[in-house]
Amino acid sequence: KEFINAEPRSKKTQDVVLYGFGRIGRILARELAEMAGNGSHLRLRAIVTRKNSPDDVLKRISLLRTDSVHGYFHGVCYPLLEENAMMINGQKVVFIEAKNPEEVDYESYGIKDALVIDNTGVFRDREALSRHLQAKGVAKVLLTAPGKGDIPNVVYGVNQNDLDLKNEKIFSAASCTTNAIVPGLEVMMNNFGIVKGHIETIHSYTNDQNLLDNYHKKERRGRSAAMNMVITETGAGSAAAKALPELKGKLTSNAVRVPTPDVSLAVLALDVERETTVEEVNQAFRSASLKGNLIEQIRYSKSTEFVSSDGIGDSCACIFDAPATKVSADGKTVILYLWYDNEFGYSNQVIRLARHIGEVKSYRYY
Repeated sequence: KEFINAEPRSKKTQDVVLYGFGRIGRILARELAEMAGNGSHLRLRAIVTRKNSPDDVLKRISLLRTDSVHGYFHGVCYPLLEENAMMINGQKVVFIEAKNPEEVDYESYGIKDALVIDNTGVFRDREALSRHLQAKGVAKVLLTAPGKGDIPNVVYGVNQNDLDLKNEKIFSAASCTTNAIVPGLEVMMNNFGIVKGHIETIHSYTNDQNLLDNYHKKERRGRSAAMNMVITETGAGSAAAKALPELKGKLTSNAVRVPTPDVSLAVLALDVERETTVEEVNQAFRSASLKGNLIEQIRYSKSTEFVSSDGIGDSCACIFDAPATKVSADGKTVILYLWYDNEFGYSNQVIRLARHIGEVKSYRYY
């Protein structure tokens, strides 16, 4: 009731630039446009790509409008080819061609103090990402991948309040898998304690893999993504410890890429400090999904019929599969199953973090 007729939580506008326009970039553009309203708060102003001919712009707009996994864009989007731009839900977004981050003059497009969301995955450490800050009109940078070195790796809902927003200019939204497992790990750590554990990720294939067998610089990823289950590495275990330092050295992790286009599954095998039961674990996750800091991050599912495609389009960081929970006979080992839309759910985590960094949070009703 205290929110009714209340003043807006923030009256500030934050210009946003998407550097790269792949799977995550296009979902971010969709969500930013749908949330924009009158253009206040997070405002998408530009998209930076390596090619920017009229044909390129038309192709990018087509990919934005329709998606094989996520369906049609629920809005209005049309090209402004004479301006190398598009109009999306009444907001003009310009396409800028650049090969190097520092060479863009955003101020010439009327963009000021922008938050650049780098979703290329090319620039990962502080030195490389600092190149964005050399461009005119850029204030801060958010990476949609695990950051290397001393870059803050943030899982929104868990450790965003540890950030120094006044002095830090470069941030990482970690990975989709890290965002999926860290909320669950926090629930387990706070309720039962964690001695050690292993995380196995059953992950949908990505554009990093080959459609058919071909050379790839990484092991196994050269084999056809559409035909094989492929064992590969993941840094989710060590990345989780950056968000939850108490878990440093306690987790191992690995991943298997499988022939599905979206929605992945993290299996957490955890040795806990005190004995517990399936019912107690499930209740802890149910409570976390309904109240507290993780209501946007954890979806509680009690369906015995849930399969991966049911998770497409879910905005939470993870979906806790209650019927799948297992606890050993001695009550000291817990197996958890966490589904997550590794594209849409992760993109929503990125936007939540972007709102926090830009200090343009809105009130939300649940």
